[in-house]
Parts: sequence; structure tokens; C-alpha cells
Amino acid sequence: MIPMFKPLIQQEEIDASRESLELGWLGMGSYVSGFEKKVKEILQAPDRHVAAVSTGTAGLHIALLLAGVGPGDEVIVSAFNCSADYQAITWVGADIVFCDCADDTLELDLAKAESLVGPRTKAIIVMDYDCIISDHEAIAAFAERHKLRVIHDAAHSFGSSYKGRMVGSFSDICVFSHDPVKTVTCLDGGTVVVRTEEELRRVHELRLLGMQQPAEVMYQNKRAWTFDVERVGFRYHMLNMHAAIGLAQLGKLDVIKSSRQAASRRYNEKLQGIAQVRTPPTDFADVNPFLYYIRVPAEHRDALRDFLKANGVDTGIHWQPGHWFSLWKDCRAGDLSVTDAVGKGILSLPLHSCMPLESVDTVAEQVRRYFAQV
Repeated sequence: MIPMFKPLIQQEEIDASRESLELGWLGMGSYVSGFEKKVKEILQAPDRHVAAVSTGTAGLHIALLLAGVGPGDEVIVSAFNCSADYQAITWVGADIVFCDCADDTLELDLAKAESLVGPRTKAIIVMDYDCIISDHEAIAAFAERHKLRVIHDAAHSFGSSYKGRMVGSFSDICVFSHDPVKTVTCLDGGTVVVRTEEELRRVHELRLLGMQQPAEVMYQNKRAWTFDVERVGFRYHMLNMHAAIGLAQLGKLDVIKSSRQAASRRYNEKLQGIAQVRTPPTDFADVNPFLYYIRVPAEHRDALRDFLKANGVDTGIHWQPGHWFSLWKDCRAGDLSVTDAVGKGILSLPLHSCMPLESVDTVAEQVRRYFAQV
């Protein structure tokens, strides 16, 4: 079976995990500091501040709190998105406002978002979907026009760039995910990128139970025993071993990115000419692709999945639209006709770092075989 996901775990990650365990400091410590510094170096953003957290979802929760979002507020978000975004909004007590996605890029449709802004709108969450980067200049202009905070969910776009600038170097608040299946994994983890030292201080408190314990002390594999707590906080810090594995992964970022670009381009090439298949409208030049998706007629999607499984190919669905879930089906929303159509026909194909192109060819050939017989 060609799996949907396969982590790039090599000797470097095994050595890093062993060395971090042998250090004897399992909590947040020196490896976390090193990971944050390396991420900041990659982002080429001396005016930004990076904080490592336990998961990307934890990062989204913290980002909304930093943005001052709470009960009575509304947050505009694409209905075609990961449920982590919706959960984070729900956790802070705010109301979700679902916006449609654009048919070409599958990103949040800013033109439709205009009519959704109201007196209670406090923020907008935008996500770079799979292998497409959002129009962040237009998003920033939209937010400035409506006086909104922007939470950039960059779970899919670590190592990508937008108009010559690294993703994470220009957003209001940016959140990355380093979970088990992401392009750069820490086993699990996330990073929050903020603009000011004050926001960084708040992230440090929010990720560690509200403790005003200096990060600089913990980064020496030590801890302070006296401190104050002024706000509610969470157990959202990253562990040393997770950061150690993440550091090993960051050292391979160029290989990870180039191999995933090559596989994605090969998919586009091999799937060309199949009338029922829509491939991503990109050459993958500026992205570190997390997923490779195709769009097929809704009446064929599940049958195609069954056919591929029977022929040794795993697949996924990213995602079910947010307003299809029982918990959020009654949220305020605009026209979601594109999202409804996309949700019925979207299909993720296997994509791994250093994936053999022969495996890509096998998957593409099975897709072609299916549509040749229907």
C-alpha cells in the first residue's frame, strides 16, 4: 500500500531523540530554544518573534487570545478548512462566521467575505491550502479596511514564500503546525510568530499555565521556583525531544521542499489530459507542498477512493466543510455553494518527502485506469 503520509525519519532524527533523552531534561529546555532560533533564521524575519508550542491547534488558540477575541465577537473563516480553526474559535467563546472558498485556489474568498463583516467581527483566519499560498497583500488590505486582526494559519505552508518573502515573516499573527504528518515534524508541535516582544511575553505565559517564569531560565534546562501568575494559561509548551527532532528536520528543509515539489509536478504531468480530474493550478515554484489534491466529479470520488485502495493506494479527504459538522451547522454563513461542491469532490493523493517518482507514477496510472473504465 502506498500510504497517504510517510514521515522522513532517518538516522539524524533517531540520534537527536536519543541525545535529548540522554540529556535528562525532558520538558521545555535548550532544544526548544534552538528550534525557535532556527525557525526565525529560516523565516529571515529579524523583526518577528518565534515561540514553540505543543501543537498547531494550541498555537491557533493562543493566537486568538492574543488578538483579543472572546465571547460576543465573531471570526470570519473559510468553511473549507481544518476543524482545528473552528475548535479554537469555539474555545475562546467567539462565534464562527463561515465564508465560501474561491473555486480556483480553494482559499477564503475575500470578495464574499466583504458582506460578512459586521459590528461584532473581530478577526479573520486565513489558511494557505495544501500547495497554494493566499493573496496576503489583499488580506492585509481587507483587514486594515475593516480594522480586523489576521490569524494566518500556515499549517500547510512552512518553508514556502509569498512574493519573495518567507511565509511567517509578514503576517499579523502566524501559526505553523509540526504535527506527525506535516512537512517538518516535531512528532507534534507548532510555532507562533508575533510582531512584538509584549506579544511574545504573553505567548510564553499562555503556553506555560500562565507562569511568569523566564523562558531564558528554562532554555538552560533549569526552572525558577518563584513566579507570579496574572492570567489563565495552558499546558501548551513544546518538549525538548520534540524540538530536537524538529531541529533535525529543519536541517533537511531544502531536500524536503525540493522532493515534494518534484513529486507534485510529476503528478500534474501524469494526470494531465484526464477530463474528469482537476489538478492544482500552480507550478509549485514557491511552495513546500504539504498535500497534493485532485478534484473529481462528486459521483466518482468515493468510487475512485475504493478503486485506489483495492489497487494499493491510500487516499484522504481534506476536508469536510465546517458547516457540515453538527457542532457548527447553525453558524452564521454566506453563500457556500463552492465549498459544498469542493467538499464532495476533493481527494488527497499520497505525498511524502523523498517520495520515489515511480510511486507517483503508480498512483497517477491507477487514477487514469479508473477513469478509462467509467
